[in-house]
Amino acid sequence: MKATWVLLYLISILIAWALGYFMRLKEMPGRKFMLPRDYLVGLNFLLNEETDKAVDVFIKMLEVDSDTVETHLAVGKLFRRRGEVDRAIRIHQNLIARPQLERVYREQSMFELGQDYLSAGVLDRAERIFLELVNAKSHSAQALKILIDIYQQEKSWESAIEIAGKYESVTRQTMRPVIAHYYCELSEIAFAKKRYDEALTDAEKAASADKLCVRASLLRAKIYMEQGDYKLALRSLKLIKDQNPDYLAEAIDLLASCYEHSGQGAELEAYLKGLLDEHPRVPVVLILAERIRKWRGDKVAVSFVADYVRRYPSLRGLYLFVNLYILNAEGRIKEDLHILQNLMKKILADKPDYQCKSCGFSGKTLHWQCPGCKEWSTILPIYSLEDALV
Repeated sequence: MKATWVLLYLISILIAWALGYFMRLKEMPGRKFMLPRDYLVGLNFLLNEETDKAVDVFIKMLEVDSDTVETHLAVGKLFRRRGEVDRAIRIHQNLIARPQLERVYREQSMFELGQDYLSAGVLDRAERIFLELVNAKSHSAQALKILIDIYQQEKSWESAIEIAGKYESVTRQTMRPVIAHYYCELSEIAFAKKRYDEALTDAEKAASADKLCVRASLLRAKIYMEQGDYKLALRSLKLIKDQNPDYLAEAIDLLASCYEHSGQGAELEAYLKGLLDEHPRVPVVLILAERIRKWRGDKVAVSFVADYVRRYPSLRGLYLFVNLYILNAEGRIKEDLHILQNLMKKILADKPDYQCKSCGFSGKTLHWQCPGCKEWSTILPIYSLEDALV
């Protein structure tokens, strides 16, 4: 298959070269027809099945002008798509080296060369080319978009913020939610190094970039909690139900901790009940059931969970109910419930906890950027998807 493709490619080069060669002969009356030496050398390589050498010879023969540059570009793309990046790079470098090449073709050749380097994983060279193309109107938006991808791969979040801002200006497409995540990345780095003031500053910038950024609210709450300011942490966490209630699972334990550290146990129960009425979610039920069990006993907690499961049936809700009910069961009923409990535990162990609503990627860990489709804020807790189906 590959040999056939190479042969067809070489034939196309020969045809393109021959057409140009014979056209030039017509413009020079009296000149004798004589095949150039390079043509014969290349033909000899082809007859001897040395196709690699033949390709190099025929490419050099093909003059770069307005009639043939498109052929070069098309051939370069074909090589890159086939994984023959070195050849694609040589073709595009050869084009760029021609001083007589028109500006539009030079910019196109540079763009293709940058794509070659991306395919080869040489990000630093690709970055330099696309930075140069940012000022070229014909490729500005494309170059900026690719630079964003490069900086995301390199985790160069400051550069990503700068380029995303430029992309927004050029295309008039909002990049604020994505920029917010870049600030969150910086905040998490600072938080891990216990530079809490710096982490808080970046989290605030994220919230300023996108008021609906759940991640920024979670980060601010964690920073405040580390600093012992549970009141501000609680205020930040309470924003999440209006930003995106699907992420309440990530906030509910922190909420409970803030209330308890503030000595507001009763207020916690009232808040969770209100939250459950507005956004029925298993994690809310779990926290609330634990508090009811602690304050009012197992039977009241079981009754509370049973009522929830009747109204909002789900596998995780039923598993929570079985776990509570088994505490007060006896004899054969308890044995049967243990069988059911173990079966449900195995089923849930094999189920992912999170899934991307865009591409379907799933896993046990929350990723703010999907490893599959690379989109931001598309991975949601599975329970929210289950509840949405009820």
